[in-house]
Amino acid sequence: MTTSPTVSPTQSSQVVRKPYPNYKVIVLNDDFNTFQHVAECLMKYIPGMTSDRAWSLTEQVHFEGQATVWVGPQEPAELYHQQLSRAGLTMAPLEAV
Repeated sequence: MTTSPTVSPTQSSQVVRKPYPNYKVIVLNDDFNTFQHVAECLMKYIPGMTSDRAWSLTEQVHFEGQATVWVGPQEPAELYHQQLSRAGLTMAPLEAV
């Protein structure tokens, strides 16, 4: 009886790179922040935020209960989340996309 040699699968030398997830910074509606304060905080802390976009997001927070105000890498997301929270806005926990 002859046995054939066992052939083990060759390991692939390719490295599969997974991109880091993005994170969503979400502002929640509350009963104590004014439209003005929310819009000003968005313009102050979110890079590239225009007045029109800030007011649109503020209205979304008010009428829909929340708005995603920024999406991107974890480190800046944590910074913006912390800054908005310290300014008194009600924030949802950071959420990976």
